[in-house]
Amino acid sequence: MEYFLNEQQKLMKNLARQIAEERILPVRAELDEKEEFPRALINDLAASDLFRIFVPEEYDGMGGGCFDLCLVVEELSRVCSGVAVSYAASGLGSFAIRQFGSEEQKRKYLPDVAAGKILTAFALTEATAGSDAAALKATADKVPGGYVLNGTKQFITNAREADIYTVIALTDKTKGSRGASSFIVEKGATGFSFGKKEHKMGIRASVTGELIFQNCYVPESNLIGKEGMGFIQVLRTLDWSRPGIGAQAVGVAQGALEASVDYAKQRVQFDHPIIALPVVQNKLADMAIKVEAARALVYAAARTVDSGAKQISEESSMAKVFASDVAMEVTTDAVQIFGGAGYMRDFPVEKMMRDAKVTQIYEGANDTLRSNIAGEVRKRGGKSD
Repeated sequence: MEYFLNEQQKLMKNLARQIAEERILPVRAELDEKEEFPRALINDLAASDLFRIFVPEEYDGMGGGCFDLCLVVEELSRVCSGVAVSYAASGLGSFAIRQFGSEEQKRKYLPDVAAGKILTAFALTEATAGSDAAALKATADKVPGGYVLNGTKQFITNAREADIYTVIALTDKTKGSRGASSFIVEKGATGFSFGKKEHKMGIRASVTGELIFQNCYVPESNLIGKEGMGFIQVLRTLDWSRPGIGAQAVGVAQGALEASVDYAKQRVQFDHPIIALPVVQNKLADMAIKVEAARALVYAAARTVDSGAKQISEESSMAKVFASDVAMEVTTDAVQIFGGAGYMRDFPVEKMMRDAKVTQIYEGANDTLRSNIAGEVRKRGGKSD
């Protein structure tokens, strides 16, 4: 389908595909097996200026938006979503600074984010606060000149590898989520350490780990926006990022579709390639339809986000939910087409199926997002605008 990309978007999409095929594909299986952070590949992406996409021009970026980032994430995820997530997490981790940070914070951090010199991470999730983001326990107590952070964050993408972290903590425990605030915490800060590195089902090239804050002092200049604005910033950040998860899912599904077509052309059973079998043709057709439908919804949601519309939560959530469900369905069908070979690590669809699952879980579990979408549908009586 024609999505009317401009020349810059076509260029960045093609560049991401080239890097994925020439640099990521040869080491994809090794990174997955070793659960190894793709530092060399992140450096390649930085050298290709792909980190500049989501940074405003006045801070050495390209001034692109959610849609531009989705184009790159999709192409990288088509080959390895673990690498794609490691890259995209810097867009997520720096969003609050870009959107709500002071001019001093932006000038201090964003040029290095754009150059890929520093990676960022977004630290919201805790043992008691996942999809229920309002159930935070981490605290930030005011002291002269700054704040002291205490608490633990878990399942944080780019833990250990990131240089700066956007951390959400309670500055007023009596107000619940309305007492949450956002802070920039630099790696190496006194009282800030790393706990367990998680060993995951999929996206194994991406590092996921625990952050520990024990009387960690953060200067007042590292408060993002105002006290008590943290939860609003979280909601806005996730609204912006969810189409990116949708793009990750679309990329994984596209990769599985392509691998399935190639395999079905080569695999001979009953004296014919299995692609000649109606049951395989029908499965491939359904896979292609679902992938294209998911892509269309993700692109539309991303462009809605970039339009500056104030209410984007429903559209953003729909794109994430639908695309991630499609990724799970398509990768499962891909394994079925491959048969016994699809269950083996020698073939890529086994990894793709494992990678697809997390897209239904993070950035808001799909069941939770469905409840949120249903609430919006009820408000407007099911009518479209």
